[in-house]
Amino acid sequence: MSNQLVPSSADRRLTAEHFQGLADVPPEAEWFANIDNRSTRRAYENALRDFMRFTGIRQPGEFRIVTRSHVIAWRDDLVVRGLSGMTVRHRLAALSSLFEHLCESNAVTHNPVKGVKRPPVESYEGKTPALGDHQARALLEAPDGISLKGKRDRAILATLLYHALRREELCKLTIKDFKHERRGVAHLKVFGKGSKTRYVPLHPAAGGLIVDYLEADGRGLETSGALFRAVGNRAGGLTKAITPDAIYKIVRGYSAVLGFEIGAHALRATAATNALDHHADIAKVQEWLGHANIATTRIYDHRKTRAEDSPTFKVAY
Repeated sequence: MSNQLVPSSADRRLTAEHFQGLADVPPEAEWFANIDNRSTRRAYENALRDFMRFTGIRQPGEFRIVTRSHVIAWRDDLVVRGLSGMTVRHRLAALSSLFEHLCESNAVTHNPVKGVKRPPVESYEGKTPALGDHQARALLEAPDGISLKGKRDRAILATLLYHALRREELCKLTIKDFKHERRGVAHLKVFGKGSKTRYVPLHPAAGGLIVDYLEADGRGLETSGALFRAVGNRAGGLTKAITPDAIYKIVRGYSAVLGFEIGAHALRATAATNALDHHADIAKVQEWLGHANIATTRIYDHRKTRAEDSPTFKVAY
């Protein structure tokens, strides 16, 4: 081997001990380390911990002796415990993902989850409610619009209702992301699931409310920092981005006062439904929502479930 290809000891980044340690990392741990999305990571960890408790697995290597019978017994136990069909399917999917990686790593010869019957789900229609237009308007007007908190909350609700963002996506927005332009048109730069970035045109109504909020917060000329921040006197928290939990409480609080208590995800379903109601192309809505599969987008299509469109209200005697 040429001496030019042999690095000197001074160039080495790993010690011999660390090199050997990484070589000995089991593929089970390697699979988990490669899950970037925090929500997916948490869900998969919960599923795997549950499976390990049920089977008595204590070491990663013990996954290699799992059979289909073990998986079927676990599935049946999940059903007996009263978990929904969708939850059981998600947990089986997490276990299957691990075994697919083990197969690729030649640690096992087959995936024992394959062929295990999944429980049916009630419906592929979305369970998250979509608001009517009058409810959406009432929600947008619920914050006072005078105080800093009221201005911020109006801007948050408008951003969710006009752009169909997930809570986590909204919390990641920076002022720079808000002031992004493409071909002279204002856009939001959104960091979505799976480390995917998408650019969503900024709706003028939401844009105006965000500008009002930033000016009231004394940040109208700033170009960095979190777009939506905490308000109040919490020490050290005023420069930090608002949390997904805080977004949930904001939506829950205002909607409860209006008499239709909902979660933040309902605003995403509302935006998607409204866009489809106004003849938006479903493929464009898929891209707008950041969905990898158009089947997921169809779950958000509530046009067939709106009570006001029922034939009931067409009957006249």
